Amino acid sequence: MPNNPLLQDLARLASEGRNPATLDIDTKSALEIVTLMNQQDQTVPAAIAAVLPAIADAVELIETALRRGGRLIYTGAGTSGRLGVLDAAECPPTFSVPYGMVTGLIAGGEAAMFRAQEGAEDSEQQGEQDLRNLGLTKKDVVVGIAASGRTPYVMGGLRYARSLGAGTVALACNAGSAIGREAAIAIEPQVGPEVITGSTRLKAGTAQKLVLNMLSTAAMVRLGKVYQNLMVDVHASNKKLEARAIRIVMQATGENEQAAAQALADAGNEVKPAILMLLTGLSADEARQRLQQHNGVLRRAL
Repeated sequence: MPNNPLLQDLARLASEGRNPATLDIDTKSALEIVTLMNQQDQTVPAAIAAVLPAIADAVELIETALRRGGRLIYTGAGTSGRLGVLDAAECPPTFSVPYGMVTGLIAGGEAAMFRAQEGAEDSEQQGEQDLRNLGLTKKDVVVGIAASGRTPYVMGGLRYARSLGAGTVALACNAGSAIGREAAIAIEPQVGPEVITGSTRLKAGTAQKLVLNMLSTAAMVRLGKVYQNLMVDVHASNKKLEARAIRIVMQATGENEQAAAQALADAGNEVKPAILMLLTGLSADEARQRLQQHNGVLRRAL
């Protein structure tokens, strides 16, 4: 009977190996289980530290693309896809970027966010087609996410992106990954075997979430969406965020709540012009004009 090539592939992946520290986890108490998991999770930041230069390269690629009117597009399957969709969904309220500037694709479509569509990841053609449906261009950057580093859906997407001349980044948790070979930049934190063999929603998922945090956040910082360490482009779309906007203006200017709230009202609930108005005495229109002259970067406008 012929050998299954997929079995051979899995046998070579560190993320699919058996973790010697957890071979008897099924005999442990609840406290012992979570202690083992916590001990294993502590290895993840060190794995990411080893690939920070590649992450920084990806941030610069994304920043350049967004400055030129391109988009950041995540693509993945299962946990990897869900993490990309999550990161994309949080960018508009956090940084007031237009919906669509950061987008997440998951194999199997929206339904796969809530119910596993395991077979969807096996189609390279669908990975390409989903990017075609988005109207991918060479101005965009595609970040392919796959813990194993070999998911066909992600491979197909990255190959198509590369054929158009779009920026390509691979995020995997195995060294020398197949998707890494398809991308201009390979980010490959090696987190090793999981607590539960092959359950890459654990350490691998944690590593991917931390890297995605870095990619989007650092790119937005570079684009001027942050002043000091404050979210000055926050979109105040609910009561909590309205209160946060007032607090940000207070923290940036040293003014009291009443002055901050009034400045925000005068600035149409835009945080950056409100801060600029309080620190410089400019009117709302003058503050907006000053910000426009400095590409929306508050520190430069000041």
